[in-house]
Amino acid sequence: MRIDAHQHYWKINRGDYGWITPEITELYRDFQPNDLSPHLQEHHISQTVLVQAAPTIEETEYLLNLTNENGTIAGVVGWIDVEKSDYQYQYSQFEKHPKFLGFRLMIQDMPDETVILKEQYIEAIRYFAEKDVPIDLLFTHDQFPAVLQLLEKVPNIRGVIDHIAKPAIAQQELEPWKTHISKIAAYQNIYCKLSGMVTEADHLYWKQEDFTPYIQHVLAEFGMERVMFGSDWPVCLLAGSYDDVINILEQALPNQLSEADKKKLFGENAKKFYKI
Repeated sequence: MRIDAHQHYWKINRGDYGWITPEITELYRDFQPNDLSPHLQEHHISQTVLVQAAPTIEETEYLLNLTNENGTIAGVVGWIDVEKSDYQYQYSQFEKHPKFLGFRLMIQDMPDETVILKEQYIEAIRYFAEKDVPIDLLFTHDQFPAVLQLLEKVPNIRGVIDHIAKPAIAQQELEPWKTHISKIAAYQNIYCKLSGMVTEADHLYWKQEDFTPYIQHVLAEFGMERVMFGSDWPVCLLAGSYDDVINILEQALPNQLSEADKKKLFGENAKKFYKI
């Protein structure tokens, strides 16, 4: 089974998505399962992991309701307000739904990412780590130091890095991102999504070779057991199509890559990580 491990659906009039403004014409409309279905069929993708795009309980509830209507959704990575004292209650409510897979920390949107190192935050993450709950880590390459410090304090997080930690692909900067990737890959319970790369490149003039050194470094450090494909559709439409995203990844893969390893990248690792 082929799985897209990272995509989004939304309805603009829900009011959850303050970051999607009318000026972002490519994204300022509804995106629903019927819109993605042709792309999944074309690339023989059976299911997807649906990821939250707004920091609200209500949006996660909306996404979970979508799973009741569409079998292509393997499950939902939702949102939990871990800074509130009732985070355990929030989790207990979502946990009841059979397609709730875990939640995402939206570190990239924090004015000061060091908030994740405060004791209250650490206590919450320790709780979820002990319960082995999958956690998506959304952060930018310059926020790596705080994330690495978080892992020093809570090394048993069952985590996956979204969008290879958003390196500066447009500027073709590899360091210190490369060094940081190597450090975080040493934690055997941390995975990495090969996703969200096209939007970190020059949106108009990106080239295939812009992505190759980043993809190959992730593969070298994480190995084929801890990487997964994600389209980041429809956000990817800011810079490329669903086809573009698949082609970028496939063309950067080692020529000698076995079919077994391709199956891990395009589905099996996501099933294992999210316990699908």
